[in-house]
Amino acid sequence: MANWLIAGLGNPGPQYEHTRHNVGFWWLDQLASDLGTTFAVENKFHGQLASAHHAEHKLFLLKPLVFMNRSGQSVAALAKFYKIPQSNILIIHDELDLPAGTARLKRSGGHGGHNGLRDIIAHLSGKDFLRCRLGIAHPGDSRKVADYVLSKPSQADRQLINSAIDDSIRVLPEVVSEDLEKAMHWLHSQ
Repeated sequence: MANWLIAGLGNPGPQYEHTRHNVGFWWLDQLASDLGTTFAVENKFHGQLASAHHAEHKLFLLKPLVFMNRSGQSVAALAKFYKIPQSNILIIHDELDLPAGTARLKRSGGHGGHNGLRDIIAHLSGKDFLRCRLGIAHPGDSRKVADYVLSKPSQADRQLINSAIDDSIRVLPEVVSEDLEKAMHWLHSQ
């Protein structure tokens, strides 16, 4: 049985709860509900933590309570404490370059301008972790990105995002069992 760290990225506080930037938190809330577990604040990890057993693995579900651009502080603290290698870390985050309703898995890579990923790469001193990219679409003008990610999606987009969350949670057993190709094949054909 392996330990896995699954971190959903977002910003803390009720003013951000329903914004596009918090799709990582939405994903974890859905998984925690599916697994019958709840979150509690863990100050040593600068976040909310839940744990569960799933597909014969121990999952640590982490919602950093630091702002997005400081996510690495939280992720690295938990990974170090439980000695979880980068290969067993899955980061769930919003992706401007994918349409709403799209979910894509990826191993390794750069930060693509995402400040949460940038900070995680810096704190882990590496980028060989898994990412689940949840599409939120692009506002069409780079000057509007900051306001866009911190605003609520339309009801139609929220439904598309929720569908992508369900689809990406469906392949989690393959992801943690290291059958990433099978998970990607199914998810990327949706």
